[in-house]
Amino acid sequence: MSKLIKLKIDLLKVKKEHLYKGEKGTYLDVDVWVNDEPDQYKNDCGVKQSYKVGDEWQSHYVGNGVKKSGWDKTEPKIKVEKAEILPESDDGLPF
Repeated sequence: MSKLIKLKIDLLKVKKEHLYKGEKGTYLDVDVWVNDEPDQYKNDCGVKQSYKVGDEWQSHYVGNGVKKSGWDKTEPKIKVEKAEILPESDDGLPF
């Protein structure tokens, strides 16, 4: 099941020297973490720009996010009301 997180990234905090060109555009690497509980501002997620300096990855905070409503619903969209037990078949298959 997919889940939606709405992020807000402060572009003034993005280190533009760590953006990189690809075949189809200019890219920004980010790390997103989801908190167990919302913070004091009701944010569920944090966002950091990540980049390599030498052989090491570094990162700095650039934004936050919230989970879209319904995130924690675990009910399946399709409910099975009644299971029907079919008689065994003698079609010669081993399963």
